[in-house]
Amino acid sequence: MVYYLQRLKDLREDEDLKQAYIARLLNTTQQQYSLYESGQRELPVRHLVTLADFYKVSADYILGRTNIKDFRK
Repeated sequence: MVYYLQRLKDLREDEDLKQAYIARLLNTTQQQYSLYESGQRELPVRHLVTLADFYKVSADYILGRTNIKDFRK
């Protein structure tokens, strides 16, 4: 569980993006996204899929089930 929280933040920061930008992508508020990233709310599967597609990584990478970032490998 801890992996996905840190990976959400790391992926966003690696792209120099603000939480508000990702919130708009997910059609939610910055406050709600902040709760996902801090672990205070569970990230819905639909958002996990959207973020994996956006960052071009697998959902397994975000969830910490693999350390392979490039899902094509």
